[in-house]
Amino acid sequence: MKFSTSKEGILEELQLLQGIVEKRNTMPILANILINVSKDEIELTGTDLEVGLRTHFPAKIEEEGSITISGKKLFEIVKSLPDEQNISFKEAGDLTMEITAGESEFKVLCLPKEDYPQVPEPKFEKNIVFPLNTIKEMIDKVYYAITQEQRYYLNGALMILKDNRIDLVSTDGHRLSYASIAIENLKVKEETSVIVAKKTLNELRRFEDETLEFDLDENNLFFKVKDRILISRIIEGKFPNYDAVIPKDNPKTITLSREEITDAIRRVSILSTERSKGIKFNIGKNELRLFSSNPEIGEARDKLNIDYEDDALEIGFNSQYLLDFLSTVKSEKICFELKDENSAALMRPEVEEDMKHISVLMPMKI
Repeated sequence: MKFSTSKEGILEELQLLQGIVEKRNTMPILANILINVSKDEIELTGTDLEVGLRTHFPAKIEEEGSITISGKKLFEIVKSLPDEQNISFKEAGDLTMEITAGESEFKVLCLPKEDYPQVPEPKFEKNIVFPLNTIKEMIDKVYYAITQEQRYYLNGALMILKDNRIDLVSTDGHRLSYASIAIENLKVKEETSVIVAKKTLNELRRFEDETLEFDLDENNLFFKVKDRILISRIIEGKFPNYDAVIPKDNPKTITLSREEITDAIRRVSILSTERSKGIKFNIGKNELRLFSSNPEIGEARDKLNIDYEDDALEIGFNSQYLLDFLSTVKSEKICFELKDENSAALMRPEVEEDMKHISVLMPMKI
């Protein structure tokens, strides 16, 4: 195997693979990336057995071949070399990769390609294409509510594909975030619901292009952007019935300036307890009072004027959960829909946007 390329040509692909390759070193081969050089192209593959990435880059190919090399070390070597430098890669006979650029020379120990796990091959025959920026915006609106825990079906977001519509839902048991948008010319043979891993969603946010092509088989999801294919094992399990969680009859509504309530929550939460991050809302006639206390530090209070004439209500929330939602909203005003101190609150932008976005938050005792 022998090829050469510019630093610019390979560095971005190696950067993307850093988020994929296994860092816990449970299997040494998973810290490596597979380099496959054919007469027409060079393909790089990384996987942690749950999420994989296949990508290509331009190069001058002299000899075909395949080998696996440390993804981290290859990235660090290429990154350290001068810009605009031409880099040569050559497989030596003793399972080493020789990398040269100008006067710089490296010899890196490799592992045989036969040890590398098989990565599924997509077909992309369903002709399902999304606007990439729309998908990235949806991911941003639900990502914060995905957890990492033993209930593996919560370690991702539920993606629902229907004709001309896509929904994305996440929950960690304490809060739920839901985003939905109409997409013209999106045709699916049947409604499809799959749980997409948190790591996969994060990698999709790093891609840049206009469109994202999608495919799936019985066990895997495939996302294609330009010459890059992201492969994700479907998370098995039954996602919670999110529709049953969304409140339908919360009669008390307060509308707030997103900027004002965000600033007030940030101020008051400074003196909330480190573990619970709890703050209390005291909602009364035309005013919202915020309060937090920490026996070891002190207490904080703030007040906002609001348009409210309903019954008084006292309810507690995790301040960080509130801020997570507020940071994803573009609308100048947001609505809190409430029932009582023990029932879930519904939060949404005041003005319905093209992308529907709501968040449900369970209250807490303070």
